[in-house]
Amino acid sequence: MKTSLPRAAGLVAIAALAAFPLLATAQSYPNKPLRLVVPFPAGGATDVLARIVGGKLAEGLGHAVVIDNRAGASGAIATEYVAKSAPDGYTLLMATVGTQAINPAVSKVAFDPVADFTAVGIVGTAPLGLVIHPSVQATNVKELVALAKKSPGRLDMASFGTGTASHLAGELFKSMTGTFMVHVPYKGGAPAMTDLIAGQVSVYFDTLSNTLQPARAGRIRLLAVTSAQRNAAVPDVPTVAEAGVPGYEAVTWFGLFGPAKLPREVVTRVNAEIARVMAQADVKQKLAAQGTDPVSGAPEVLGDALKKDYAKWARLVKERGLKLD
Repeated sequence: MKTSLPRAAGLVAIAALAAFPLLATAQSYPNKPLRLVVPFPAGGATDVLARIVGGKLAEGLGHAVVIDNRAGASGAIATEYVAKSAPDGYTLLMATVGTQAINPAVSKVAFDPVADFTAVGIVGTAPLGLVIHPSVQATNVKELVALAKKSPGRLDMASFGTGTASHLAGELFKSMTGTFMVHVPYKGGAPAMTDLIAGQVSVYFDTLSNTLQPARAGRIRLLAVTSAQRNAAVPDVPTVAEAGVPGYEAVTWFGLFGPAKLPREVVTRVNAEIARVMAQADVKQKLAAQGTDPVSGAPEVLGDALKKDYAKWARLVKERGLKLD
């Protein structure tokens, strides 16, 4: 079948017009303020990081980056909001391993953590701290494991919510050590830490930003960090792996995601700005103070981390039979 030249030219023109909005968006991006959605309340570790990074991104992009806190449902409210937003680069998500890889593995959510998003760039990684109340008769991880095995169920393990990174870090610890500790979920990290300090709970996996001050004051005991390497904020504190649980690792990462089908040119622009921001000395200093390692990399680095951790935590959830309390 032959196609006339006028008709062929018309088809080309239609195709060009269809592609024009995306091309125009990429070439002029950004031309207005961006919205950076945070899935947790103001004042938390993720919010603090978003404000540091967002402020610096605004300098490079030439437009304000507005922080939009949309807390609830372990991050699912904010995450779903971004998934359903227009893929124009003006609505981005400051995601964590908890919101993208852990919560979807534990709970029923209205989005696909991989297919419904475009990875833009990783901005940081951070371990949790394994902390105990000083009354617990253990000064290191091996002694804690021995105590838990000697009296199954005697120790309880706090978390900042069922299906959170704190919860799953504890479940992984119990699985790899063959111990049983009663899970006590809280609605956030602050009340869990308050009860740990008061001796109402025995064991807790929490962010270093929350554990460093009370640990240094002697109100709790920091036994180990959950990363594969020691953390610069507490170089004398061993990892869980080197302290007696070989192969253990439960790291939180933070990264920017956009909705699916985000134009590649937009992703490239924001990713380049992330690399510039994370290389700045003052940013490194601010993040290090809360135990976060500033990192950057190609969008694929974040995408691969998501796929790897989603599979890892989904497997653990299935093995442990975990469900929302």
